[in-house]
Amino acid sequence: MTVVLLAATGCNKLKARDQLNKGVQAYKAARFEQAIEHFKNAVELDPNLSVAKLYLATAYTGQYIPGVDSEENTRMAEQAIDQYKQVLAGNPDSQYRLTCLKGIASLYFNMKKLDQARDYYRQALGVDPNDPEIYYSIGVIDWTETYQKASAAKAPLGLKVDDEYKKDKQGAQACQEVKAANQQKVIEGLDVLQKSVDLRPDYDDAMAYLNLLFRRRADIQCDDPEARAADLKTADEWVAKTMAIKRQKAEKAAQPGGIHMESPQ
Repeated sequence: MTVVLLAATGCNKLKARDQLNKGVQAYKAARFEQAIEHFKNAVELDPNLSVAKLYLATAYTGQYIPGVDSEENTRMAEQAIDQYKQVLAGNPDSQYRLTCLKGIASLYFNMKKLDQARDYYRQALGVDPNDPEIYYSIGVIDWTETYQKASAAKAPLGLKVDDEYKKDKQGAQACQEVKAANQQKVIEGLDVLQKSVDLRPDYDDAMAYLNLLFRRRADIQCDDPEARAADLKTADEWVAKTMAIKRQKAEKAAQPGGIHMESPQ
């Protein structure tokens, strides 16, 4: 009986590998629904085949459309997250773990679940503290939340998000409220984005968000017009640095035989 069970187990593992390979081929051919079915079959045949779960999560993610608020679309994201979490539960090696944590964080961000996204990006930093893209992603979350808070506070005052608060009681109160809500996130955002640029000196996307976050810091310099002006000046300097890097990349790509690959975000 033991021999039969071992033979059956071995046979299922071979079948699982076959389904995995077929799923990869279907995915590469953009036949995503077929790929999902093959990966699901592989997981069912061999529940310990983590790579199949990872591919299944990737396939679900590929079917998810950010910004589309529908039950089916949300289910795709949730199924991807579930598969990533199943891989994590198996205590995978650091590279698998990093892929899963970043995958979950990215999905939560696109689902506008920013607290969960930040939490998983922070976990990812525990695996690789030298990944500039993780710092960048946390910075984007910090900017998103601070921008939303400032926009919501200024709209009732008839102001745009980058308009200075009026020098009256209502404006002063609004500025202090936004400062209380945004200050720590602005500090964190500037810190992580600077680390991102330190790790990748030509990271123009991170530079662009440094510009944006310095504008958010300027916004909460409620009683210090000189500090506000200094932050806006620094923001403009980051704009210039961003454009300079973009020009350098474009010139390099335009050189005969030159190939320039952007790092994945």
